[in-house]
Amino acid sequence: MGLKHQAVSARKWRIAIRRVESHFPSHLPPLLFLTDPKRTPDPVSVAAHLPAGSGVLYRHFGAEDRCEIAAQLAMLCRRKGLRVLIAADPQLAADVGADGVHWPEALAHHAPKWRTRFALQTASAHSRSAISKAARMGVDAALVSTVFSSSSPSAGRPMGALSFAQQCRESALPLYALGGVKAGNAIRVASVGGLAAIEGLS
Repeated sequence: MGLKHQAVSARKWRIAIRRVESHFPSHLPPLLFLTDPKRTPDPVSVAAHLPAGSGVLYRHFGAEDRCEIAAQLAMLCRRKGLRVLIAADPQLAADVGADGVHWPEALAHHAPKWRTRFALQTASAHSRSAISKAARMGVDAALVSTVFSSSSPSAGRPMGALSFAQQCRESALPLYALGGVKAGNAIRVASVGGLAAIEGLS
């Protein structure tokens, strides 16, 4: 990626983030970077370039070096004013002093147990019923996918910006758009929800 293209992308992200901040709850990061062992093999480097106020969602998937990477991310995030969540691992989150935990849809029922332990909890939601369940579990926000066309092997058929906007209007929870979110399309959902990206930030 050339320097000019990087500058244009960074400007588009800043515009979209400001749009999210104009309506999103202030305790929630307007932008979440989701790690992935294969698609973002160096999550610390990506996190180092995130705008202040963003969040990092560390998905370690049982990696042997998860404790080391989690500790590095937590230290970096504290230094840069970022929030950090650990996916599906509240003990690791507590060990490294993370801000909270992210729950996959199937594990969202664990959230109430940790409500008083962490400042922030999120959950994945792949349907309207899952969004409603996440709200009942008391999480702070839900990540909804797949919004735009994505190269992820697990990505479903993209719902598009209009369908995501409708879900935001119907939801009792703040929602993050996930799946194919990148600099060029983030502004299309920034007026109704938060932004969550994987490769779009790397």
